[in-house]
Amino acid sequence: MSTPTPIASRAIPKHPVVLLVDDQRIVGEAVRQMLSKHADIEFHYCQNPLEALDLAADLNPTVILQDLVMPEVDGLTLVKFLRASRATKDIPVVVLTSNNDPATISEALGGGAHDYLVKMPSELELVARIRNHTRGYLNLLERNQAFAELAASQQRLSAEMEAGAKYVASLLPQPIEKPLHVDWRFVPSAELGGDSLDYFTLDDGRVVLYMLDVTGHGLASALLGVTVSNLLRARALPGADFGNPAQVLTLLNKSFQMEQHGGRFFTMWYGVLDLQTRHLVWCGAGHPPTMLFPGGQSPATTLDSTNPGIGMFEYDEFEQQELTLPEHSRLFIYSDGAFEIHKRDGGEWTHEEFVSFLSQGDVPGQHIMDRLIKHCRELKGADILDDDFSILEVTLP
Repeated sequence: MSTPTPIASRAIPKHPVVLLVDDQRIVGEAVRQMLSKHADIEFHYCQNPLEALDLAADLNPTVILQDLVMPEVDGLTLVKFLRASRATKDIPVVVLTSNNDPATISEALGGGAHDYLVKMPSELELVARIRNHTRGYLNLLERNQAFAELAASQQRLSAEMEAGAKYVASLLPQPIEKPLHVDWRFVPSAELGGDSLDYFTLDDGRVVLYMLDVTGHGLASALLGVTVSNLLRARALPGADFGNPAQVLTLLNKSFQMEQHGGRFFTMWYGVLDLQTRHLVWCGAGHPPTMLFPGGQSPATTLDSTNPGIGMFEYDEFEQQELTLPEHSRLFIYSDGAFEIHKRDGGEWTHEEFVSFLSQGDVPGQHIMDRLIKHCRELKGADILDDDFSILEVTLP
């Protein structure tokens, strides 16, 4: 048995291709003569019905004409075989019958034939049926090809998104326990957002903590987030005093205007913590407020700012705030993907509800950040959220 060309790799025919299956040579010759007058119709003849299935799989005709009464293989059985084969299941089958009995015709159509012709049809009718069924079949092939290309494109994009998410996650810092406790959770969305977070120590022992969130989704947003993080990680922002949050955000704003980055800007919260004095200086740029639980206890204090997002427009007056934190204080820095949840009932989870949930704290055996992720998924009714979920926890000794 020959091996047919895989369906997905076949070229779509540009003209009608006809395969006639009929044990009578006289019928084959009569059809050949009728179709020979039409240069664009390619004709093939199969006298042995046992060879029809393999030949059809090899030729990929646009129409199969076949007799109903043949030796060795009943015509209705052959129709069923053609419909069952992956290579021929969609090819239009037009049965040729000398029997105009409605029951026979009904059985043929019910078994998978597209049409029927009573032997011998006129040339005009035969060619009209061939062209009509060919048009329908070629339209089907083109539609299937478009769907296959779309599926392949989506699969490639999904693979790229997965690789991008792994790369972004690989750049995130390791949790630490000393000189203070810092931990985080990052769950990328299906489309991958532009969330990034980091923390590092300055030469004088102060600790920088920040999180940013680029607008939009996809690899372009993720790439911008990674670019900004790498710039800060390498201390490569010209003229920056990384212990001065307002200055850092001002310089970032000058370097990353949205018209130079595909219309994308980013929100950010940047804080500098003096471990000796527990003095915190911070500056926010359109980012959700950091939540402070003084002494680790509720109620929470909001560490917010009124500055615009980075890159939205030229702005040289970023303002910073400062506060001395009590011992054992707990900070939560997060992106909007941690609380802007579209619930499965059609509602929206509010920021107040988010803060209330965060205030519950840990329970034995389960960290509050893990509980939060689980709760958001339950609200959404899905494991994959609409936006990147990022949250950073800092606990002072």
